[in-house]
Parts: sequence; C-alpha cells; structure tokens
Amino acid sequence: MLLLGLTLPWQASASAPDDGAALVRALARPAPARTAFAEARFMAVLEQPLVVSGEMAWLGGDKLERRVDKPRRETATIADGEVTQQRDGKKPRSFSLKRAPQLQVLVDSFVALFGADAVRLRQAFTLEHGGDAAAQWTLTLTPRDARVAKTVARIRIDGYGNEPRCMQMEEADGDVAIDLLGPLAAKMPPAPTREALAALCRGG
Repeated sequence: MLLLGLTLPWQASASAPDDGAALVRALARPAPARTAFAEARFMAVLEQPLVVSGEMAWLGGDKLERRVDKPRRETATIADGEVTQQRDGKKPRSFSLKRAPQLQVLVDSFVALFGADAVRLRQAFTLEHGGDAAAQWTLTLTPRDARVAKTVARIRIDGYGNEPRCMQMEEADGDVAIDLLGPLAAKMPPAPTREALAALCRGG
C-alpha cells in the first residue's frame, strides 16, 4: 500500500482553507470502491525494490481489503479493528490493527478519501493541498498521532481531476512505498526507480 526527497515541478497554488475538503468531496466513491494498484517498496536493506500488484477495495465503513495477485496471491482484510491475512496454502492469521500503525494510516486515508470524510481526514492528519482541484493536484497527509508518526512520517497522494493516480508512504526510518493506482498500475516498470515512478505520477 507510497517519495522521499522528490518534488513535483508544477507550481502549487496558495490554497484556501477549504480547498482540501472540496477535493476530498470530489474523490468520493460509493462502497464497494475498488482500484487496481502496483506497489514498489524501497527499503534500505534491499538493493532492489519489492514489487507487488493487485486490487485495493474499500468495502464501506472501516472495512478494507488489499488483495495481492503477483508475485504470489495473498489477501489482507481489515475490519472491526482486526487484520486478517490469508496466503495460498496457509491458515489465516489475525492480529489487532493497533499492532500495525501503517495499516491504521491506510484505513484512515482510504476511508476518509473514498467516503468523502474531510473531517475524519483532518482529525487523523494535518493536510496540505497543492495544485488545481480540477486538474493536477497533490495532498500531503502528516499523521497527528505521535505513536503513528514514529512509524509513518507522511503520505503523499497525487492525482488529476477526481482520480488519485499515486500514493506514496514515507516511513520514519526512510523506507518508501509508492503505489500506482487505477489504470496507472499497469504501467509499473519491470525495474522501477523512484525517478521513473515520480515521472509517472506527474503524468510523464
């Protein structure tokens, strides 16, 4: 499920306080809302990024499903404060969402975005909005909870019109996960770099 040190070349406009809320309302989707994703995870301990792809689904309320199809099939379902992981050939494993701050951030961001809940979004994150809500835009979400911030430094969402194109999560230790969303997921390079993904996210 998103780029350290990267900035986009377009000029971010000085947004009115409600601009971010207006953009969130425009992103609303009825549940179940599903989107394809391809994720490249850049980690300091690995020379090459880990790449997975599949489908993310908001099922309504606080229920999310993240299904990975490649390189191996597995599904993570988040519901009622619990995370259940299912991998082919293995028994399901469940644990409390409180043990996984990254997944809590994922829940807060996806539920607030697809559910058009700008109030919840601002409760969970400080919100910075740049660009044009009718064209190319970016939202930067910084966790307010100090415990979560020790794991996740910020999330950046890039989009165009009412469609999010990319989500990038920068962890506190410097690791970065970059997700290409929707039709853009099919354009994940065989050997992705941060620069190549940044170009895709800004429409290059």
